[in-house]
Amino acid sequence: PYRRRRTQACGSSINVFVLAVVLKTSNKTPWANEFESIELSCLIESISTVNPRIEWKKIKNGEQPSYVYYEKKISGDLENRARLREPATLVIVNATRSDTAFYRCEVTAPSDHKTFDEILIDLRIRVKPVVPTCSVPKSVPVGKSAELSCVEHEGFPRSQYQWFRNKEEIPEDPKSSPKFFNSSYVLNGESGTLKFSAVRKEDAGQYYCRAKNEAGVSECAPQMMEVYDINIAGIVLGVLVVVVVLLCITVGICCAYRRGYFASQKQMGSNYKTPGKGDGVDYVRTEDEGDFRHKSSFVI
Repeated sequence: PYRRRRTQACGSSINVFVLAVVLKTSNKTPWANEFESIELSCLIESISTVNPRIEWKKIKNGEQPSYVYYEKKISGDLENRARLREPATLVIVNATRSDTAFYRCEVTAPSDHKTFDEILIDLRIRVKPVVPTCSVPKSVPVGKSAELSCVEHEGFPRSQYQWFRNKEEIPEDPKSSPKFFNSSYVLNGESGTLKFSAVRKEDAGQYYCRAKNEAGVSECAPQMMEVYDINIAGIVLGVLVVVVVLLCITVGICCAYRRGYFASQKQMGSNYKTPGKGDGVDYVRTEDEGDFRHKSSFVI
């Protein structure tokens, strides 16, 4: 329970023993896989106080510390998943990704000359990757570019990615393997992308991706990418056929116009007929009178 301190007086050294609480830990950066148990070691190396006050605090993402162990009780989100092992070690059962944080062990010893000490522990909970989402084009023409993608967001630490073709791993550097030497791809293990600048026939095959970290690995199902040749002759022939058809349609329309099939029937003024007079009545105007007289009798 004593800490030795050397002092000098009148040219001679004197050893003085001072009461002090001193903490240590067996691991300042512990880690565990998700759903496993983990111990946060807080050992009291020296102390003279019989019943020291022990507290644990959690510090996450720069936020204000929250109590984990206070007044001899577990509190917070660890209330039913942790316990204190004498004298001051914290044991977390069934750890989850939310437990990743800094934890501070604090011991106060009123009877000691140095009454307080603390230790900061950095806990990391590893999370296995989930099955990644993979995107593989179904078919690509020879000489064209293509991009394959692979991503997952659950793993901790962040996942690294590998690509496989026909169950054989694709190296990051195509020049390092005779099978991929002539390929024109760029593989990014951080982002999970596999980009071809010019696809070859040999690049066809079953592709799948693997996400991995320190906690484990996960893979997506294989997907087939076909590579086909572009039929230039067929394309040219198709264009010619379309041009010939359009030309025939145009000639046909012109001939129809010339033969008058599309001429509109116009109503001419000379074709207009005045309405006929009523039967049995003939109206004649005399020179002297300003009215009309009957030229013939009415027929009733």
